[in-house]
Amino acid sequence: MPALITYRTPVQEDWVDYNGHLRDAFYLLIFSYATDALMEHIGLDEGSRGHSGHSLFTLEAHINYLHEVKQGTEVWVQTQIIGVDHKRLHVYHSLHRAGFDEALAASEQMLLHVDLAGPRSAPFSERSTVLLQDLLGSQHDLPAAQFVGRIIQLPR
Repeated sequence: MPALITYRTPVQEDWVDYNGHLRDAFYLLIFSYATDALMEHIGLDEGSRGHSGHSLFTLEAHINYLHEVKQGTEVWVQTQIIGVDHKRLHVYHSLHRAGFDEALAASEQMLLHVDLAGPRSAPFSERSTVLLQDLLGSQHDLPAAQFVGRIIQLPR
């Protein structure tokens, strides 16, 4: 299966800093929109969330800023499922642009399926579980996510 493209956008004028580069906060915004699109792909679209009262919360997110991104650049996010259990989802988003083979940025995220009435963690629905397992299975031949499991620390 080709990579799952979850979000596309040009880099907006108000997203860039004084150097003309995408501000660090807007990388997360782009990855957040990609997570929203993934939610739709796995049966947690707006209608389903309203009906079931369930959603995804981000527990942890790591971003690697790999190459500069300038205003007006058309970028897209490729999303890969790293793992899933009964209520957590480990995802890897990578940011890309045409004519450049390497990822511009990468974000590893741990998401939690939540019953908003609590709010409290809750198991995925049967439908979401099937969609997640199908997606995970269809991505088995994708290259390994490069920036996963990294730790921030200074050398000792």
